[in-house]
This record gives sequence, C-alpha cells and structure tokens, in this order.
Amino acid sequence: MTDDQGYDLSQFKATYFEECAELLATAEETIARLQDGMAGDDDLNAVFRCVHSIKGGAGAFAFDDLVHFAHVFETALDALRSGRAELSPQVADILVRGTDVLGDFVRAAQDGSTLEADHGSDVLAHLNALIGGGAPVAAKPAAAKPAAPAAAPVTHAVWRIVFTPRPGMLRTGNDPLLMIRELETLGTLTIQADTAHLPALGDMDPAESYLSWTFTLVTDKGRAAIDEVFEFVAGDSADVGIEPAGEEGEGWGLFEAAPAAAPAPPSGGEEGDGWGLFEPAPAAAPSAAPQAAAPKPATAPTAAQQAAGGGTGVHTASIRVDLDKIDRLVNMVGELVITQAMLGQQASGFTVESHPELIQGLQELSHHTRELQESVMAIRAQPVKALFSKAPRLVRDLSSKLAKQAKLVMSGENTEVDKTVIEQLSDPMTHLIRNALDHGIETPEERMAVGKPAEGTIHLGAEHRSGRIIIEITDDGRGINRARVLEKAIEKGLVERGQQLTDEQIDMLIFAPGFSTAAEVSDVSGRGVGMDVVRKNIQDVGGRVVVQSTPGAGSRFILSLPLTLAVMDGMLVAVGNERYVLPLTNIVESFRPTAQQARSLVDVGDVLTLRGQYIRLLPLHGIFGIRGAITDVTRGLVVVVETEGGDRIGLLVDELLGQQQVVIKSLDSNYRPVEGISAATILGDGRVALILDVSALRHMAGLAAEAAMAAQ
Repeated sequence: MTDDQGYDLSQFKATYFEECAELLATAEETIARLQDGMAGDDDLNAVFRCVHSIKGGAGAFAFDDLVHFAHVFETALDALRSGRAELSPQVADILVRGTDVLGDFVRAAQDGSTLEADHGSDVLAHLNALIGGGAPVAAKPAAAKPAAPAAAPVTHAVWRIVFTPRPGMLRTGNDPLLMIRELETLGTLTIQADTAHLPALGDMDPAESYLSWTFTLVTDKGRAAIDEVFEFVAGDSADVGIEPAGEEGEGWGLFEAAPAAAPAPPSGGEEGDGWGLFEPAPAAAPSAAPQAAAPKPATAPTAAQQAAGGGTGVHTASIRVDLDKIDRLVNMVGELVITQAMLGQQASGFTVESHPELIQGLQELSHHTRELQESVMAIRAQPVKALFSKAPRLVRDLSSKLAKQAKLVMSGENTEVDKTVIEQLSDPMTHLIRNALDHGIETPEERMAVGKPAEGTIHLGAEHRSGRIIIEITDDGRGINRARVLEKAIEKGLVERGQQLTDEQIDMLIFAPGFSTAAEVSDVSGRGVGMDVVRKNIQDVGGRVVVQSTPGAGSRFILSLPLTLAVMDGMLVAVGNERYVLPLTNIVESFRPTAQQARSLVDVGDVLTLRGQYIRLLPLHGIFGIRGAITDVTRGLVVVVETEGGDRIGLLVDELLGQQQVVIKSLDSNYRPVEGISAATILGDGRVALILDVSALRHMAGLAAEAAMAAQ
C-alpha cells in the first residue's frame, strides 16, 4: 500500500491491524463488565477511546466503510458517557453487537474485501437510536451536528487554534491526528499546516513531530469542549493557543490560509480529510497516524485504558516487535544451547586442575546461556487473561440461546504461557465451553428437579503444575452418559459390541472425529466436529487432554501443555544403546530396587513397594522393544515420575547420564507422531535423543496390562 506521494505504508498498515486486534479485545472485555454491572466510571471512556483510535487509523488509510461505522459507534458511546442516553443491559448488548460489526469491518479492510452494503444495518439503527435522532449518522461530522430547537437557535462561534506539538510528543503515546479527528467532531474544521520545519525525507525520524497546525473551527460548543481535546498534551507535549474569532461568518476571512471557498476532498470521508489538505503531509503522517493510540488520561487508568493506549504519567518504554523476529531469536538461542552442550561434551575429559580457565569459561557460558534462554522465553510469555476474556460473552450468549442459566467463574488469569501455546488454545477452549453448556449444564427445570440450583456453574482455571500449564474447564452438569456414548460409538463402528472398555476409554471416545451424541444438528453442536479439533490442537503443541466425569455431578476437562515450545530441562537416561530424555519436572526420585521390593499383582502387573506404597513398574526396554538393555530390576535403576494426573510410576532404565538443558524439536513437523514420545532433541555429541511423554507411557502401560489380562 502506498499513499499519494508513493510512500510505502504497508508496515504501518500491519501495525494498525495489530493494534486494532488489541483495541477490539479491550473493548469486548470492558463491555463484558458493563453487561455484568461491574464497570467503573472510566469504562465507557475506555471503550470510546478504543473505537475512536480504530476510526482514526482507518481514516489515515482511507477505509471509508470502517470509518463510517466507527463514527456512528463512537457517537453513540459519546451519548452514553455524557448522559444523553442511558446505559442498560439491553444497550450493553447493542454495544457487544457493535463491537462484532466493527471487527467485521476491520477484518474486511485487512483482507481487502468488501462487506455487503447493508452489513450491520440493524446495529446501526440501534446505535442511531441511542444518538437520539433515529436517522443514520453521516460520515462527515459536520453533517452530524444535532439540529437546534426551533424556539432556541444555537449561535455558532468561530475559534482560531494554533497547535504545535513538541518534537517528542509521539513518544508519549499521543497522536496529533487523533486530536484533529476529535476537533472535527465538534463542528466544521478548516486546517492549515506549517511545514517550515519539515526535514528532507532521508533525515526524518518517524518518532519525531515536525508539523504544526492552525485550525479554524466553527462550532456550537464552548471553549471547554475544545480544551478537552488538548487537555492531555497542552503544556507537557504541545503548545496550544485557543482564541475566539467571532461568530459564524466572521472568521472565514481573518486568515489568509483559510479561505471560505476551501473545497472538501471529493472522497475519503471524515477521516481522510487531512491527507489532501496540504501536500507535504504524507511525508510526516506515517509516523503519527498508524499509532492509533489514545491520549493519556490524567488519572490512573483501568486495565482497559492501558490496553487502549492510555498512560499514567510514569513512562514505560516499549517497542513493538514482529513475532517472527522473536521466533528467530528463540531458534538461535536453541542452537546456542546445542553448541554449549557440544562444547561441554568435548571438554568432559578435562579436569579443573588441568584446565581451570577452560572449565570456568564453560561454566560461565552455561550460566549465561540459561539466563539468555529464560529472558527470551519471558518475552514470548503472555498471561492467559487475553484468552479467558472471550469466555464470559461466550457463556452469556450460549446460555441465552439454549435457554439455560449458567455463571462463569475464572481463576488464574495471570498465569503466563508461551504466546504460541495461547494461540493454539483459542479453538479448544471455545469448543469445550460450548460442550459444557450444550451437553453438560441442564435446563433450570432439570436442575431443580434433582436438587441442584437453577443456575449452573462453569469454572475456567489455569495454573502451573510440574513445569506445565494446566487449564481446567469444569461444569456441575449432568456428566457424561457413558452408556449413550458407548452405544453411539458402536453405531459408528468405533468399537465392537461386547468389547470391554474402562470408564476412561469410554470418555475419550468423545474425541473421535465425527462423534456426537446430540439428537439433532444445531448451530451449537451435533455435527461431530469440535472435540476432535480440541485434541488435535492440544497435541500439536505437545499437550494432552484428560476427561474426568461423574454422572449427575459434572465433568472436568484438563488440558496439560508445555510452558514453552523451545527449551526444557531434562534428565538423560540410557536404555541399552538408546538415549532418552525425561522432563526434569516429572522426576520425583530414583533408586536401585532390591529383590524384596519387586512384586507382581493380579490385574496390575509388575509393581515395586516404596515406603509402604505400590508403584507400577514400566520397563522402557519392553515398551520400545530395545535389545541389550538391563532386564533385571535389581541391576538397573528405577526413576519415579509423576504424571499430570498425580499418578506415580517407576521407569526401569540402565543408568542416569546426567541433567542437561535440551532444545525441543517437534516430531510432527520433522517425522510423525510417536506414541509415548513428545518430541526429540539433539545431544552434545550430535546424536538424536527422544523426549519421553510420561503420561502417555502410563496410558500405554495400562492398555498393555489390560490386553495381557484379557488374553489369559
């Protein structure tokens, strides 16, 4: 994308759409609080700033449809925040729908597509009703001024405004273009730009302000409304001079640069006016327009305000970096970890006495490599709050559609996880919440008939456990009807009639492609797509999903995912000539068993007694068919590991080779999924070692034991 002067604006356009996504998310989260009646005084202002910022950037890029809808939306919000319209649950629902339509226009602009001419027309009608006139609001703000009562005509005053941003104003998050847009909403605005301080193109700094403006504003508003536009920058980040120039008609001849006959641009609408008024503007505009940040508030902002661009007077330096660049940095850190391991391997024969400086240097390299890896991972980490913020509206909308009552309880929203993992969680979480409402939570009548409160509860929680991120979606509904699930599975040929399955195996059938127990297909469920997507998306990032259900009491879906997809701490073990890596967070202890500790139990298989408890023994050589490994439990080592479900099992290995940091390499993208293996890594000597999936090994051993007993 280029402007009229041929400048490439594609980079700014990409930044604008990134900020649009953040602003829309902030608006949705804030409106959800409005729906719940938990909003503060500044929340309407926060939503207004989000919509206003989106509109300002859209005008800079001439997205006229987006500009028009955003203008109507923000005008309705202004009516609410000024008290001209009253906020109610019904109005909050209209704001939610308005945010949806605004998002549609943003995505259409991003894709370069065009929506239907009447897209969002019903929402526009509701927004116009809030404004008060009932008629559509034109894109030109000058035409949107409310008509004065016939009995009391309003006198329009003319104001002369000189606006001179200081060089560093853009660095404070304030955008001159947004203030120009705000002035345009007050009346008819004529603009003259002073380009005297504009440097050559090669000398420009996009973060500096070079232009100043003289405005002629014809408005029925008072001085206070104009002061409000500049209240966050006047004196601190800009010099602002405001003086009256008489009543309407008197000011048009006062300034040579603002003639009365100045024509409006033929296209571009309200938001595009500034681009055609003065020729040098496009050279400086890219540095201001795409930022689309709201002016900093004078009081401490809410979280929504901060996300929308507000500040607090305490300057926090930040920079927007493309995620691909961070990914490349993560990959380079991974290669550095491998190189550090190779150097350590080659120096393993040296001692501190013979090569003290070399050993010390390698230790420092290891320390700095770990610090670098942790710092890079912290850059990619994000709270799951952004993901969870979509849930309240989903629960509210589906509850209404299904004629059910349900409340959502959330915990652990500030739990941090890798951004890539968060992106993969969006669809699974949506499907699981829909499943809980559609299949789990009963109707109010059904709940009261069995002694439950009419309102069901869905709990969405996140926490760190055993070096992984655990997300749980729990409901207090009817639970899984295993008899019905089994019957449907038999009908679809997933299992044979008469085949014996455990409760866990029956529960996992719901993740089979095309499986559904819904009696009829609806827009909520019934097509058998969704739950299989849940499992696939979770497995794609090295995660697992576990189901725990009690008939009549509810179900719990546990998503276990890695904190990061790049580097992990592991214990290298030997089994025959093979090398495996056990995640260090899963390891509890290791020991060499005695003959008295080894037992074999009916219906369980080989176990070990440890401090009065039985632990199932899993010989890795037997699971993976490795020859030449130690098979006598008293000659090998047993590593006790804990699964995400809390079970402890003992893995028989030949020996422990040591702890080390390893780089995770996906098997899915480099080979194919292997049961019991979560990923692979490259060791210091160049060999490939497989990273074990402890929970999957536990599941494999259980199935093997059941098959062996069934064969007896």
